[in-house]
Amino acid sequence: MSEGDAARLGVVEAARALRAKELSARELVESCLTAIAERNGGEPTFDGAPDAVNAFARIYADEARAAADEADARLAREGAGAPPLCGVPIALKDLYAAAGHPVTGSSRVREDAPAATEDSVAWARLREAGMILVGHTHTHEFAAGGTTDQVGNPWALDRSPGGSSGGSGAALAAGMVPAATGTDTCGSLRIPAALCGISALKPTHGRVPLGGILPLAVTLDHAGPMARSIADCAVLLQAMAEGGAETTPLMPPPAPMGELPTTARPGPRPLEGVRIAVTRRVETVDLEPDVADGYEAARDAVAALGATVVELDDAGWMSGQDLNTILLAEMVAHHVPYADRRDRYRPSIRELLELGGDGVPSEAYLAAQERRAAHTAAWEAWFAEHRVDAILEPSSPIVAPERGHGYDPGHLGGDGDPLIALTATWDLTGFPVAALPAGLGARTGLPVGMSLVAPRGAEAPLVQIAVDVQEHALPPLEIVREPRSAAAR
Repeated sequence: MSEGDAARLGVVEAARALRAKELSARELVESCLTAIAERNGGEPTFDGAPDAVNAFARIYADEARAAADEADARLAREGAGAPPLCGVPIALKDLYAAAGHPVTGSSRVREDAPAATEDSVAWARLREAGMILVGHTHTHEFAAGGTTDQVGNPWALDRSPGGSSGGSGAALAAGMVPAATGTDTCGSLRIPAALCGISALKPTHGRVPLGGILPLAVTLDHAGPMARSIADCAVLLQAMAEGGAETTPLMPPPAPMGELPTTARPGPRPLEGVRIAVTRRVETVDLEPDVADGYEAARDAVAALGATVVELDDAGWMSGQDLNTILLAEMVAHHVPYADRRDRYRPSIRELLELGGDGVPSEAYLAAQERRAAHTAAWEAWFAEHRVDAILEPSSPIVAPERGHGYDPGHLGGDGDPLIALTATWDLTGFPVAALPAGLGARTGLPVGMSLVAPRGAEAPLVQIAVDVQEHALPPLEIVREPRSAAAR
């Protein structure tokens, strides 16, 4: 394998090639750095240029090369005894602490933040598994939005990559790295996955500890992996979850996850015996035509693979006001230390904080959390009553929107934002979700994405279903080797 081809490898492929000595970690890192130089659109910037992907906030080339040399020495010394992901590069969303580097949340509020002295729990676990940090990717400022407008979508640079993990999504779609991390508060892993045509796993809330990750809303935040395939995401989540879950403020730790599958079941009907629901939730949301086509194709695909597809009423919706109450209460509390830097926020983020005022009344917050607990219990009972293994629905009802307005005044995100219309429910319940691409829209040429949802703690059977679907029916999209201008599209 040539060094130039190495960056296109997925996580599982790269790990196998490294152990088989078909490739060195140094060659793999150099290939990723070359891909970044060719496709990022120049050095990382805060605002991003209209003709640049600008996926990265910071790149750590020298450190990555040194870590690659150490990984090669370790592979030579330990062979099969080396950590499972030894030598595989990864990018971290600019919320994850990595010792020796600042974490800015892609915000000027933290542009002078000192370097972290400790790794975030999730990065420490990935590093222990042998992964190599290439850089931090841009987030929508402090993860408080769904567009990440300083980043261009490689499929069309005039379109948003989604958010808040937009830099990670764009870096993966453009083949700059095989793996990245993200967070998800109202949809921030799954929205970029849908808009950029990659895969993501939102684990059960608490599955991956949040220690050392800049929070948006701690009882809603989920840390998880992003890659170009569900199998690759499974390998990453296995490492991120190694060492155990954490007790969350609202829920006990999820049941032990066990080993996640990474290979599809054989035969033409691997989903035989699996019960997949499509719910009335989708009917209440306006789907763009390309997304509607993708949803119909996904329904047909799971049925063709042997699943029993049932149409059901949903277990109800939680009010947007309750979502906003929880989100604002927790966000405002985190941003108290930055009160003297309000002028440094981008306009929409500053307005969002101002909407929260000096804080949400404790009575309103506690009442919203009580209703949230009842809402979660209703969905748990719904899964049990209907014997449903997974729900299938679009990740986003729209394809990538035009880039450039997500930080404008009045663009506050939250309730009413179409990007989170279907995703936010599963952050409120804490249920695991597998997000995977469902092809390109016939009208727009842009990716559409689907989600599979399961109850708390059911990552292993969920991942098996998603791997089966991706392997047999909805394959990963090709890497965008030359990010496309609006004119080219």
